[in-house]
Amino acid sequence: MSHPAIPPLPDDLNRDYAQPQASVVDTATLPPMNDGDAIIIEAPPPSAAPGPGVPARIPHIGHAALFIGFSFLLLLVAQVSLLGLAHPVVDPHNTATAVAHPKLIVSAEAVTYLISLAVAYFFFPLLWQRSFGDGIRWAFDAAKRNWYKLIGMGLVAGFAVQAISSLIPVPKSIPMDDFFRTSSDIWLVTAFGTLLGPVFEEITFRGFLFPAFAIAYDWLSLPRTPAAHEHWQKTTAITTASVIFSTILSSMLFALLHAEQLAHAWVALFVLFCVSVILTIVRIRTRSVACSALVHASYNASVFLTMFIATGGYRHLDKLTR
Repeated sequence: MSHPAIPPLPDDLNRDYAQPQASVVDTATLPPMNDGDAIIIEAPPPSAAPGPGVPARIPHIGHAALFIGFSFLLLLVAQVSLLGLAHPVVDPHNTATAVAHPKLIVSAEAVTYLISLAVAYFFFPLLWQRSFGDGIRWAFDAAKRNWYKLIGMGLVAGFAVQAISSLIPVPKSIPMDDFFRTSSDIWLVTAFGTLLGPVFEEITFRGFLFPAFAIAYDWLSLPRTPAAHEHWQKTTAITTASVIFSTILSSMLFALLHAEQLAHAWVALFVLFCVSVILTIVRIRTRSVACSALVHASYNASVFLTMFIATGGYRHLDKLTR
């Protein structure tokens, strides 16, 4: 049985945010029209728009700031709460050590990601008047149809980046190494990095920030004329320039998110920037954040698979430092 191919990049990138097409009512079911009668057109449902027939530009920069700001505050609360449960007696030296413990960091991030996604899933539909999945263009069906290609793409990209990384200068010791000291730590990081982490990061960068930056770019470059303002209100089209700008800016932020883990090794961060660009292209071509999330998860899985093989099933972690 053949599987449908990933849809090609549309000639007009605006189709991803295009206004819902109006449908003409079957004239056979209507009474005969006399001269001067208007053609009856069925408008798109208002439930998917701020007004009858007018789609919404979402997620915009305010939605992205709200989602990221809430997640950041929740992360702080989660870290403090888990630290208090693990070390109820205040000791400055022990507290500093506990804060940097891999299990605490990963657990706090996991709690933050799950709660943030759960709150967003129920909250943003109230603002958008459409489901959370539709708002961020999750489109799981596209990922389900093309899963084998997307997984293959992620694995190939991951192994290629590892080959390139072996040739570039990286500090011998980086903060990320602290997550691979014990077998239990690395198994926890593997589960987090191949399941929850990629989903949250793709929703953040490709679901919220990518459209938000594109919408903001077009708004700031919009001519301040009544005609341009009217066109803005009636469509959700985004320009090619805004797509390029948003891809670059969101990918820069994606790389900077991992700067601390890589000891600010800029060559390695540039490689991550390129990976983010690839993920954004997947998002554009497939019109699906679920597709970029699957590629992202497969990319991460390739890294952990290499480590798993190199350490004999995570039993000889000393080999990672050789």
